Amino acid sequence: MKGKGGFYRWLGYICWFGTAGAAVWGWYYVDQVIPDRVSIVEEEREEFSFPLPFYTTLSSGSREVALGNESNIPADQITISGNQSFSMYAGSKGSYQVGLKLFGLIKFKDIQVDVVETRYAIPCGAPIGIYLESDGILVVGTGKLTGENGEETEPAKGILKSGDYIEAFNGRPLETKEELIEAVDANGGDEVTLSLRRDGQQVKVNLVPVKTQDGSYKLGAWVRDDTQGIGTITYVDLNGGFGALGHGISDSDTGDLVQSQEGSLYSTQILGVEKGSLGKPGLLSGVIYYGPSYDMGEITKNTEDGIFGTVNDAFLKEHGMEEIRKAKGPGEDGIPSQAIPIAARQEVRPGPAKLRSSVSGEIKDYDIEIQKVDYNSSHKNKSMVIEITDPELIELTGGIVQGMSGSPIIQDGKLAGAVTHVFLQDARRGYGILMENMLEAGK
Repeated sequence: MKGKGGFYRWLGYICWFGTAGAAVWGWYYVDQVIPDRVSIVEEEREEFSFPLPFYTTLSSGSREVALGNESNIPADQITISGNQSFSMYAGSKGSYQVGLKLFGLIKFKDIQVDVVETRYAIPCGAPIGIYLESDGILVVGTGKLTGENGEETEPAKGILKSGDYIEAFNGRPLETKEELIEAVDANGGDEVTLSLRRDGQQVKVNLVPVKTQDGSYKLGAWVRDDTQGIGTITYVDLNGGFGALGHGISDSDTGDLVQSQEGSLYSTQILGVEKGSLGKPGLLSGVIYYGPSYDMGEITKNTEDGIFGTVNDAFLKEHGMEEIRKAKGPGEDGIPSQAIPIAARQEVRPGPAKLRSSVSGEIKDYDIEIQKVDYNSSHKNKSMVIEITDPELIELTGGIVQGMSGSPIIQDGKLAGAVTHVFLQDARRGYGILMENMLEAGK
């Protein structure tokens, strides 16, 4: 009897844990399929359909957002069942809340409804040279020095940390690593005070430089004050603003986002493509042309979700976008012929799409498949999973390669997002960012 009782007890535990697990999974599923935010064009009606397994009550907290179901009568509260469609009508621009209750009883979440005007941008896909100056002198790491007596020492160990930004030397502001090197050597072997920015906090540290065998004085720290590379311009808006990469520029050694004060775009030429292999991403190889005559624009922001700034007339002329200076509004008011609408988050869906790139030497659109969309991802630059399906692009690059980050994704005639990362185990697949997330980062 004890054996049978124990069996039923364990069976009860299994059933209980199974029910709890199903409840947790159901809650997670509902949270993923219902976006935390949606966008609606001002004075327009938008249709929605959430694949829910049960009925739900929606209630609007403002007269500016009216709800509707099959009766199409505007209301401040409606009940929908399963994947039944419903509508939202938007009034004046602004941000509003729509509450959602499961079974009409359980408060689940508030959906932020952003009422916006129709937004346009030109999807670009052109490669660009990037030069970014760090805001301070970045400490990459520390290392050993051989002193004039032949002994090894590491003066900065435990004092300077990877990711520190040196801002001043003995109270004197510094801008470049050359200024730091000159200041250390001129100071001799006396103790110095460095003013740092560490994890957003102001810190001062003291250390003694070491005289090396060549007679110069050094701190024993590897430093950097700029970063260069090749990326892809995603879009140019009607004011000449640009977004690129879809992810931030991080230091190759520390892995941290480079804290930048300014930067520039320069002309670049792609010379070849190195295809990726299992565990190793491919890359675009090219040359960046520096100098005033090759200046294409200004970088003003480096964020986790892209770099942003303004292109100049040279860039607009090179890419046939001179119309943009005359852009005022839709249709007859001057929207450039290359501009297309920006897709709202909820409009981007799994299915076929296009990727725009100039890896072949000319800007072309290639077939891709959006496999998954995560509207609520905490990692916004990984809110889509995409797969390259175009045989021509696969033959050319093997899939997604370094340098293609920022390539615009177009779906249903709208700018839906941009490529951001490649899967190391499958170069044909990678991540993308939703365009609304990228635009928000650039504000």
